[in-house]
Amino acid sequence: MALASISTSCSVDVIICTKDRIELLAKAIRSIIEQDYPGRIRITVVFDNTAERDDLAFTSTARQVRVVANTRTPGLPGARNTGLLAASFPLVAFCDDDDSWRPDKLASQVAAMADTKATACVTGIEVHFGEQRRQRIPSGTEVTVSALSGSRLTGAHPSTYLFQRDHLLTRVGLVDEELPYGYGEDYDYLLRSAQHGRVTVLPRVGADVLWHPQGSYFSRRWEAMADGLEYLMAKHPEITANRRGTAWMQGQRAFALAALGNQPSAAMRTARKSLQLSLREPRAYLALAVAAKLLKPAYVVKVLNSHGRGI
Repeated sequence: MALASISTSCSVDVIICTKDRIELLAKAIRSIIEQDYPGRIRITVVFDNTAERDDLAFTSTARQVRVVANTRTPGLPGARNTGLLAASFPLVAFCDDDDSWRPDKLASQVAAMADTKATACVTGIEVHFGEQRRQRIPSGTEVTVSALSGSRLTGAHPSTYLFQRDHLLTRVGLVDEELPYGYGEDYDYLLRSAQHGRVTVLPRVGADVLWHPQGSYFSRRWEAMADGLEYLMAKHPEITANRRGTAWMQGQRAFALAALGNQPSAAMRTARKSLQLSLREPRAYLALAVAAKLLKPAYVVKVLNSHGRGI
């Protein structure tokens, strides 16, 4: 698809991957159907390792919801790819099943992509953690490889991703299904998108993101985090070429190893690697405190989440 063909009413495929939280899923779907957007929107709900809910299907003149099963690798990467391969509209977006879109998100993003001739666009988010509300807005006008190699850019959340579909499939490729436990698939995909095109930033909140008080799936799967980070550093040399990025990921990995509870020596070695690159890396100090049993990992995650941040 040529860049010039992006208009403010392009048809959009939206992919929502889900397991078993129907009330939150219904809210996410409703927020997309009710977008203040003149173009057609088709939502593909991909059920991963759980029975499909055909009663969610819906069709009107400009809105559609269809329900499919994940036909690829079990997990989020395979489910996203099932949706991507089922999509056919010029633009494709993601939304997590426990998040929701602001009414003007899509119209504003499509306009921003048309104005900047971008191949992708992200917005900021508002994090909901219990009664706490924290806004996270990506800095700058564009998400670059340089920025991503040194930071996860939490504000550039997958529930705000909007892409040119043809550019994804011809230049970027599918979501990486080889990632251990699917950890970091969104970060990996955004980094690869930035390598192959312009990812423009709409510097305002476009989505409301729910962080669960009991912790996210991956904040409780420390082995997944440790293995996933190791995989990402091996896959992307631009991360290891960036001292800040390597310190950040090694600090995260040290924390995950410490949180496992049975690898304190490995956690401390990895924390030292992080601090050798940057004495200002806080995750390394938190990892050392957890490894020494001075802090509990669940407490650390809860405090960070209450401030709109994660490990």
